[in-house]
Amino acid sequence: MLRTVSTGHPSRHRVRRSVRSRVVRVVGLLGVVAVGLALAVVVVPLLRQPGPRPLFQLPVACGETWQLGTYPGHDDYDVDLFPTKGEAWGRPVLASYAGRVTEAGINGSVGGRTPDDPDGPRGRGGGYWVKIDHGGRWETQYLHLLEAPPVRVGQRVARGEQIGRVGSTGNSGAPHLHYEQRRGWEKVETHFDGAPSGITHDDTEYTVRRTSNNCAPGQP
Repeated sequence: MLRTVSTGHPSRHRVRRSVRSRVVRVVGLLGVVAVGLALAVVVVPLLRQPGPRPLFQLPVACGETWQLGTYPGHDDYDVDLFPTKGEAWGRPVLASYAGRVTEAGINGSVGGRTPDDPDGPRGRGGGYWVKIDHGGRWETQYLHLLEAPPVRVGQRVARGEQIGRVGSTGNSGAPHLHYEQRRGWEKVETHFDGAPSGITHDDTEYTVRRTSNNCAPGQP
């Protein structure tokens, strides 16, 4: 009886399976490395300690005096701003400090409150809004704007640059600017021109007046 004699060389099928197996392992390893790098890009900056607080200014025109307030149930550190003189509708909303726009659009829903129909239906959330990243893990948020913001995501804005107008979109009872300062994941007490606002907890109604120093060079 004739016996099959082995030549000592692997079959083509075995070679192909071995090559495919190595390719799959390499591709899988590259995928794991890519995921790890992507997570590092996202997570590592979040683990860094926040930088020093920027010298935020009131987000309204230079020299204007506005009332800053909160009320029970408003949420800690949230600030509502109302002008002490003149109509609130349509007043310019300015960037508190230079930075990059990270949100510019609709938070929740707009609703139907306008200067022509101030008692129209409320929307949800913040309505038209803008969020700015100022670096060092500091952010500011501007909500209830009158219309779609004139800035776009990724745009760099200067301190004092107009980013919207005061309105009453979203869950808002009257035209005003809802404003927040955030450090990392946390909302913090707002400071303006280096001074704390005094608005911390929402366990009681509280108001204070401040005059804006958000002025261009040479402005009084």
